[in-house]
Amino acid sequence: MKSKSARRKIKPLTSLKRELKSLQAQGNKVVFTNGVFDILHVGHVRLMEFCKQQGDILVVALNSDDSVKRLKGPDRPLNPLPVRAELMAALESVDFVTWYEEDQPLNAILALRPEVLVKGGDYKLTEIVGMPEVKSWGGKTLRFKPVEGQSTTGLLKKAHSMQKPDKKKHKDKRFCS
Repeated sequence: MKSKSARRKIKPLTSLKRELKSLQAQGNKVVFTNGVFDILHVGHVRLMEFCKQQGDILVVALNSDDSVKRLKGPDRPLNPLPVRAELMAALESVDFVTWYEEDQPLNAILALRPEVLVKGGDYKLTEIVGMPEVKSWGGKTLRFKPVEGQSTTGLLKKAHSMQKPDKKKHKDKRFCS
């Protein structure tokens, strides 16, 4: 596909469904992946590159902010959906970004009918939501091995630990809490 501005890649599910149907009728293979993608890191970039290699059009579906709160807790997401969507859409390998309100992407998968479904390798194949449905229309499901040391949760823990003062480093009691 030709390059386009990041914001133009972001589409609600209903309009994306129409556009993909036309592109699939032209013989394009759609690849689907999903997630929160709250803090973009190299693991996400490599996942998107892997996904793009599996077909012609890469669709990334994001959990809505309410869904993220239900799944990850009240302090998440750090970045609201419009920011997460634009960051994801800015990646060269990503053709379209959409979102869903449910905690799981099954309705989005059923609406878009991708030929390839990709999830991180931290999921067992049988745990991947949408796998039986994609298989039922002749598609396949793949797992991507996570990049060692790259996870949003890990980055958040590291950032949190950096904020705590190290009392051992302070000899002057006036600066210790």
